[in-house]
Amino acid sequence: MINTFVGNLGHFMVILAFVSSIVTAFSYYKYTLANELEKASWRKFSRVAFYVHALASFAVVAILFNIIYNFRFEYFYAYSHASRALPVHYMISSFWEGQEGSFILWIFWNVVLGIVLVHTNKTWEGPVMVVFALVQAFLVSMILGVVIGDLKIGSSPFILLRDVSNAPIFSIDPNFVPEDGTGLNPLLQNIWMVIHPPTLFLGYASTLIPFAYLMGGLATGRYKEWIRPALPWTIFSAFILGMGIMMGAYWAYVTLNFGGYWNWDPVENASYVPWLILVASIHTMITYKKSSTALKTSIVLVITSFILVLYATFLVRSGVLGDTSVHSFTDLGLSGQLLIYLLFFLFIAIFISAKHWKHIPTSEKEASVYSREFWIFIGATTLGLMAFQVILPTSIPVFNAVIESFGGISNMAPPADQEEFYSKFQLWFAVALAILTGVGQFFWWKKMDTKALKDALTVPYVLAMIAAAVIITLGKVYNLSYIVIVVAGAFTIVANATILFQLLKKSSFKLTGGSLAHIGLGMILIGVMFSSGYSEVISTNMSGLTYKKDWEDELNKENVLLWINKPIQMKEYDVIYRGRHKKVVGVPGYVSVNKLQSTEKVNGAIALADIEAKGKTYYKKGEKVEIVLEENSYFEIEYYKGDDYQFTLYPMSQPNPTMGLISSPDSKWFLGKDLYTHISAINDYDEPEWKDDEFYEVSPGEQFHISDFVTTFESGEVLDEVEGIDLKEGDVAVQANLLIYDNDIEKRIKPIFIISGNQVGRIPVTDQELGIKVELNNIIPEENKFSFKVNRYQKDYVVMKAMVKPQINVLWAGTILMLIGFAVAIYRRYDEFVKMRDKGLE
Repeated sequence: MINTFVGNLGHFMVILAFVSSIVTAFSYYKYTLANELEKASWRKFSRVAFYVHALASFAVVAILFNIIYNFRFEYFYAYSHASRALPVHYMISSFWEGQEGSFILWIFWNVVLGIVLVHTNKTWEGPVMVVFALVQAFLVSMILGVVIGDLKIGSSPFILLRDVSNAPIFSIDPNFVPEDGTGLNPLLQNIWMVIHPPTLFLGYASTLIPFAYLMGGLATGRYKEWIRPALPWTIFSAFILGMGIMMGAYWAYVTLNFGGYWNWDPVENASYVPWLILVASIHTMITYKKSSTALKTSIVLVITSFILVLYATFLVRSGVLGDTSVHSFTDLGLSGQLLIYLLFFLFIAIFISAKHWKHIPTSEKEASVYSREFWIFIGATTLGLMAFQVILPTSIPVFNAVIESFGGISNMAPPADQEEFYSKFQLWFAVALAILTGVGQFFWWKKMDTKALKDALTVPYVLAMIAAAVIITLGKVYNLSYIVIVVAGAFTIVANATILFQLLKKSSFKLTGGSLAHIGLGMILIGVMFSSGYSEVISTNMSGLTYKKDWEDELNKENVLLWINKPIQMKEYDVIYRGRHKKVVGVPGYVSVNKLQSTEKVNGAIALADIEAKGKTYYKKGEKVEIVLEENSYFEIEYYKGDDYQFTLYPMSQPNPTMGLISSPDSKWFLGKDLYTHISAINDYDEPEWKDDEFYEVSPGEQFHISDFVTTFESGEVLDEVEGIDLKEGDVAVQANLLIYDNDIEKRIKPIFIISGNQVGRIPVTDQELGIKVELNNIIPEENKFSFKVNRYQKDYVVMKAMVKPQINVLWAGTILMLIGFAVAIYRRYDEFVKMRDKGLE
């Protein structure tokens, strides 16, 4: 019988989390309105309700992971996303691969953030936690899995496979449990997918905090006070969400085979747009703290950032992007719920804002062109335009769906070439931002007029022009648009570095967050320009061969065929393919497949030779080893310059029955570039097409050719024992020792001929890399000759693409510096908040 206790317990915890979130919202609402005599009891009750919700939510996480970790494939979620082959860290990835798991991850982070808020800002606890609990109720409803008549509320991760599948086996045996699951999407089998989704969802969850402070502030008449506690969290949210976005970009760079880090996919856009608005809101909130202006703008931007996160959730999970995005979720019937979730909080935000709008203080101060408020406004407007330019085309499938739902017909289509369409606008917006951040920093720290501005900008301008000229000359940048990008990037780096130096001279490190982040922006701009604009394919197909008929001409031109052990020239390199390898648990680096023999056990193998690495023996011949994801092969590619060895790369490929060949690249890092290598096609020698038998009669010491390989028959040798064979008295076993030369590699082949009584046995040797099977067919003693039978199939090869990504590390370094700037800003703003809170001024 299938044990349903675990799943039932998980479902009960989901229901408990849902009910307790509603109770928490109600009790905190009562606490917020209560008089002083009742406040203590309502606070206590509210906290108990919230802690019950927290424990139930944590239990849901633990139970679902238990189902995955213990391979409970009777549950649909585990069967759909996990398999016995996955190591533990990929089991973690499979937890949030599905929609239900990612909602649970979001719920988990909200609980963690809620606990932090309850214990750090008690005067705001009531109104903030009302909003928090309401959001949790909506999120938990997404995994309720409750059906009332024709109404389905949520999709449960604890449903049994037999209740979902129509497979005939369940009619015969309702208790049938599959031996294995379908496994994790191969593209997600990467360490970055273990940390990227949790980071991104923490970013999503944290956008709730400034929104909750804002709603609480408006509802309780604290129209200005919400800014101070919300600002550190807004910066934190932008920091975490930005980090998650860049982790996703790096995952794309090291995992996907298009050689890029940003493809303007709708799902990428859905996270990018809220981040832009968050950054804009940070600047307007800081402006308000400095000069009591832009409060209403801050309110609009904070609401917009949170609503855009909900809209991004709807886009990604409703199935509306199914035909336009490579990594959106399919519709689980939750699109209606998601729309209600979005519209509910949009209505609440608009209603509360409109109700209190006339009471929100405004500044009558007119912003001068020489004021920091003016430049902040221009910068925030630019960020808003950037977001608008991306979200509008991304939403075309939504517009189509709305029109069609009313019986209309819409022929609107998303941009055919997404990269070109978005990049040509976003890069120029980024150039404008770079210039604004360079100039704006001087307005932020000093009072400016025409003369003061001229004096302040002269030195940075001259230094920036010199730096740009050097970059343009050394980088051979001749495109006018690229020259403008370099100049803008250089200017923002130099201008902000000037401010940074002045602040450090005054020992004001905690004030440097803005300068550091803006310097990072300039570096990102230059890094994007070089790595995308001057990316160079070095694997040019000079043979004229068409590798695959269904490939576009460009693909055939940008890939080279590498036969094993045969060098080929690519630009300044001589490149040699040396064979397939696996990752073995406990062994650093890679192990040749020639040293491994697979067993029936998942990821199990036997060592055919001692497995050594860095002078240490990890496994002896004959010992059992465990392979890390045996379906993954790593292809050893050596790079030489002349006779001098340079480095080795190990790009990975996995033949997938439904997705075709899944390849993940490997890169060689240089200070000024990356050499990026990935496999486009491989030789499938699991089901080889054998050619006709060939026979050779050779004497010891004689040379002959097997296929194209020069082969020396060194000797015949009588054996006293043969591994795996019980030789009896009178039996004869003879081994032929063949030495095969494949370019610079020597291989020894040792087929065996056995005479036992009146029977003859032969033990052939197959070399998959060379594509040959050699059998000692007969011995002709009177002629001192040995007869060999040879079968041949395709010699091992890979079709590979290699490209140089110049200055890609400037991009990654700029990203890290920008995040450091955010972190410094978080520290500063939180420190200010704590000091004010301790003074009772929060």
